[in-house]
This record gives sequence, structure tokens and C-alpha cells, in this order.
Amino acid sequence: MTSAKRIGILTSGGDCAGLNAVMRAAVHRATLTYGWQVLGIKEGTQGLLKRPVQYQVLDLPQVDGNMMRMGGTILGTTNRGDPFAYPMGDGTFKDRTDEIIGGYRELGLDALIGIGGDGSFAILRKIAQKGGLNLVGVPKTIDNDLGATEVSVGFDTAVGVAVEALDRLQPTAASHARIMVLEVMGRDAGHIALSAGIAGGADVILIPEIPYSIEKIAEKMRQVRASGRNFGLVVVSEAVKTADGGEVKKVFEGGEKRYGGIGDYIGEKLARATGAETRVTVLGHVQRGSPPSPRDRLVASAFGVHAVDLIAEGKFDRMVAWSNRGVVDVPIEEAIAAYASVDPDGTLVKTARGLGISLGD
Repeated sequence: MTSAKRIGILTSGGDCAGLNAVMRAAVHRATLTYGWQVLGIKEGTQGLLKRPVQYQVLDLPQVDGNMMRMGGTILGTTNRGDPFAYPMGDGTFKDRTDEIIGGYRELGLDALIGIGGDGSFAILRKIAQKGGLNLVGVPKTIDNDLGATEVSVGFDTAVGVAVEALDRLQPTAASHARIMVLEVMGRDAGHIALSAGIAGGADVILIPEIPYSIEKIAEKMRQVRASGRNFGLVVVSEAVKTADGGEVKKVFEGGEKRYGGIGDYIGEKLARATGAETRVTVLGHVQRGSPPSPRDRLVASAFGVHAVDLIAEGKFDRMVAWSNRGVVDVPIEEAIAAYASVDPDGTLVKTARGLGISLGD
């Protein structure tokens, strides 16, 4: 067991449900088992960049059961500003990683728990290697695309929100004899769309891993009507391209492009191809802000405890992971290298096809 007495914890990248549950578990384990102090770094690495360093002491009264029920992150997070090429006010870029390392030293940290996804881990690991920081990672991403873990914090809740949306769309679809198109998040992987579509009784699921044609989707909708049902449910992942392979993105202030709009594209094409009245719902960030599901709370708690135990054992540069119904840990380098998109021949794709769900191909 190491002599670490003060550990830091931060959330980095996009928010999701379950982040607070990770922090709560880490504080309980560190405080009750090892007698350590835990400092929460505010706004990810931004808190370590600021002077004075922005942090708060996390003690047991702060991290009660209510914290586990809260969505988002009490510490705040950021997914902007690569510290190796940080945008400055004059339009230039500066390597500010020495300042982050300095913030870590200023707080007297013996180790740092970073809760993030593959992008966050890649940056945090480079900083840790440069400054000799003791880093442990906890995976969170609603996309569930980190291949070294079977599940990431936030995924189950995001799926649950999408399923609830389908449950709510079905009655109004039946009432008005409509095709309802639901666009869900998912960056470059279709895990949310696939899982939610199966659990929510969708007729069509479109994911970026499987090419589709509008005619195949329209044919499925005609089959649905021929069977005597007057409505249809379509789930589409935001990263799905147009039928001819074009990306659908929106341009935001500053020129940043983000996924968005494929639902409208599919809805318009289906309306023309079928003559059916079509409506589109885009869930967007609704999938991130919900209170965590019971499974996300359980996984987050197990991850938080194991992360602290790794520090106690002096095992750094590792990420906790879920495998075979339990918690393990893997090298961070291995974790961020193992990307997991949907397997077109995998169990859930076979399940969808077995249920008669069209994947557009």
C-alpha cells in the first residue's frame, strides 16, 4: 500500500449521468478505508490551469445518497481547449500542460482520478507522462465505444431516456397514423440507437455501421401498414450518413460542426417515399442530463471504489473497466486504442433482425 494521502478527482469531456456517483464512491472509499483527503478539481483540467487552482474538498457530508441521484457533475467539466495547443485570446495557441502539472503539485496531490472518455484519457495520459503524475482513469461515455470495457458510465441512462421517448411517441403515432422518427446521440457508434430501438419496439433502426437505402426503409413501413398497423417507429443515430454517404452536420458559432439533422433528412425522405405523415424528434442532450439509472449508479460506485484501491496498490496509468460481471483494470493506453463500434454480426444486430426490425439494408 502506498503512502498517498491526498488525491484529486476531475470530470472531463461531455457530461453524462453517473459522474457524481463515481465521485461519491471514491470519497467514501478513500475516507472510510484509507483515511485520505479527496479534492474535487473544478471544470476538468481548467481548474488546474487557474491560479489559484480551482477545487473543493470533498468530504462525507457532501457526498450523501442524494448526490448519487444527481445527473451531471457537481465539479463541472469541459470538452474544449486542448492544453497542448490551448487557444489564447490573441488567436495563437500555447502548450499549457506545465501549468496543469504545476496545479497538481501546488495541491500536493499524490494521485489523480480522471473520469472521461477516450479523448480525455489520451490528453490526461500525455500530461501524466510528461509530469510524472499518478493517474487512474474511470470510463464514462454515453456512446459506450471504449472497447476495453463492456459498459461505460452514462450509457445505460442514455438508452433508458431514448426508450422512454419511444414509449411516449408510440401512442401519439398510433393516434395520428404517423411515422415517428427519433434521432438519438451516438457520435460515431450506434450503440444507443440499437439498444433503444430493440427495447423500445422500433420498426427500423439506422446506425452508422450498417449502410441503408431509403427504399428498404419505405418497404418496411409499407409492410407494417399491410399488417394492419397504422404507425411506424424509426430510430436513427446522429452519426448516420445520408443514403449517398454524405455527413449531416450543423455549423455553430465559431465554425464548429456537430452532428445533427439526419432525423429530418430521414423523415423527409420517408414522407416522400411512403406518402405517410411523418414527424421527427431529436433527443440531443436530454440523454445526458437525466438522473442516473440504477445500473449506472451500481457501475459508477464499483468503478469509484476500484479506482481508489488501484491508488492504494500503487497501480497507475490504468483504467477501471467492467468485464464478465465484475470490475477489472487495464492499461489506459490499451483502453483508448480499443475502439468498439457496433458489430454488424454481433448479438444485438442478430436480435434486431430476429425480431423483424429493419436495419435499412
